[in-house]
Amino acid sequence: MRLVLIFCTFIALCQPVAAAGQSSNAIHETRPGYDEGWTMPRTSVIIDVGHGGIDGGAFYGDTLEKDINLAIAKKLYLLLQSQGIPAVMNRTGDYALSDDNRWHQTSSRHRRDLSQRRQLTDEINSEILVSLHVNSVKNKSRRGPLVLHQAQGESALLAFCLQNALNRQQQTAGTAREGKPFYLLRRVDQPSVIVEMGFISNAEDRSMLTDSRRQLEIAQAIASGIWQYKWIAH
Repeated sequence: MRLVLIFCTFIALCQPVAAAGQSSNAIHETRPGYDEGWTMPRTSVIIDVGHGGIDGGAFYGDTLEKDINLAIAKKLYLLLQSQGIPAVMNRTGDYALSDDNRWHQTSSRHRRDLSQRRQLTDEINSEILVSLHVNSVKNKSRRGPLVLHQAQGESALLAFCLQNALNRQQQTAGTAREGKPFYLLRRVDQPSVIVEMGFISNAEDRSMLTDSRRQLEIAQAIASGIWQYKWIAH
């Protein structure tokens, strides 16, 4: 099962950091009420990589959202790890998370995909969830990032920090807003946001979203926003 493989990869990658004595990067903890040897994975950031496999997400010609999300997520993961912020991705390749969900009895592949993404937040102790996506609208002149947050304050703070960092990176003036109808924002307990990194329907944004160097700039802006949030919140 891919989820198990991701857990194992995450633990293997983080072990040297924990061994160096950095307690903030510990990946296991003993929980009260359980046997002393009972442990569960732990991280600071869960990177939710939108779409995947049969679900390509938004598109423009042959350009698919799922590929953009994964490319930027990989860059963000490496940046966070290099900066001492433990992170884990819930998708490391082009596959649908719904394929791994055999516990949610529903005929809807979309519902299985979403519930599998939420399940990871129950399986790994984490501080925040950052879900990466790309926007698309009929109005091709619309561009820029948009960060959606939960109703609670810490999610709004995280969204503000990310929106501010992405606005600086893309020279825009967008405002983060509450994403009331979105499943992950309603069902995940820890502070969570959906980051719409730009509009695939806009030529300028599309050029940025598909260029490896510009993708790194987006990842750097998101990492910067996460740093700012952690500095303010903790």
